[in-house]
Amino acid sequence: MLNIPLMQGNIEKKDIEELVTFLQTTDRFTNGPKVREFEKAWSNWLSPSEPMYSLFVNSGASANFMTLAAVRELYGEGEVLVSPIGWSSDISSIFAAGLTPVFVDINRHTLAMDTEQALSKITDRTRAVLLTHVLGYNGLTPELVKVCREKEIPLIEDVCESHGALFQNQKCGSIGTISNFSFYYAHHMSTIEGGMICTKDERLYRTLRMYRSHGMLRECDDAVYQKEMTEHFPELHAEFIFMVPGYNMRSTELNAVIGLSQLKRLDRNIQRRRENYHLFMELLDQDKFYTDFSNEGNSNYAFVIVLRQADPALFRRLTDRLTAEGVEFRRGTAGGGNLIRQPFVSKRMAGLCAADYPNAEYIHKFGLYTGNYPGLEPEKIRALCELLNTV
Repeated sequence: MLNIPLMQGNIEKKDIEELVTFLQTTDRFTNGPKVREFEKAWSNWLSPSEPMYSLFVNSGASANFMTLAAVRELYGEGEVLVSPIGWSSDISSIFAAGLTPVFVDINRHTLAMDTEQALSKITDRTRAVLLTHVLGYNGLTPELVKVCREKEIPLIEDVCESHGALFQNQKCGSIGTISNFSFYYAHHMSTIEGGMICTKDERLYRTLRMYRSHGMLRECDDAVYQKEMTEHFPELHAEFIFMVPGYNMRSTELNAVIGLSQLKRLDRNIQRRRENYHLFMELLDQDKFYTDFSNEGNSNYAFVIVLRQADPALFRRLTDRLTAEGVEFRRGTAGGGNLIRQPFVSKRMAGLCAADYPNAEYIHKFGLYTGNYPGLEPEKIRALCELLNTV
């Protein structure tokens, strides 16, 4: 049996040693100086040539929810363009913010929303475009970036699965108005649980800092704004002015210590994932499996396996063989496939039809992914490809 798990934890002994040292030398464990240090280090990694604000939160999903809440607060009610292939919180955060998702089918080359369709669906009701970089592929195009900037529509990049992916030699997450990252268990780097929100927009950053901590004015990190609002609400106690309907989505000093330790080897791990991916794509049967992905800037999170032609019987044989060989996989790729089919969407948007999004539907029915991680041996990748090619 091949016995390839879907994920491999990347918390190493050196991370634990850093954490133990910290625990022995501090008496503060909640959001504090280490969080700030990690935020600064992440900003420098993501955007070394241009100032970036980063905000550490307790998960990538929390980053989604805070981001859409801030968009609703600053841009008003309306619609958000989003893909059916992604993660559930991309869509549920739109609902939670009181906005309306407008779905855009994917481009099979990138698994992200199709630019031509997205541009055709932009209206004066569009408040944001939420683009998910799926499983390590860059999903941005010059046209989408250009139009969003010209029309002053916030472009949200969900980079939760794609740390280090590149668009025009810039890291994804540094191009749009705002970006979200996840540091979950087996992502490119981990803080066990955690996420990051990044933006170059000072107003957004100020708003997000308040949303992270109950909506409190004193969390906004802007002394001038604090003074103005305190004077504007003289009947309120200055230390307890709640400007927005915020959450408690802070993380801890402990998670930040692990993040600082992991960040030191992130680039090396991304390179190893790329090497694994290129070997996988080189060996995969291109007649049987779809391999026409846009590989430029890829920072692979998982091996995407999609049938070249629709063949339900072949797909069943494929999943049966993988199961028999102990190769863990997830059908439908990111988020389980076409999220329009999910109850939390269909109950709120009864008129939607999954078949109207044929590319997402194809991935839903004939796509899956298996694990890729720095510790995956080349011999395992070769054996996996041999198994796939002989199904």
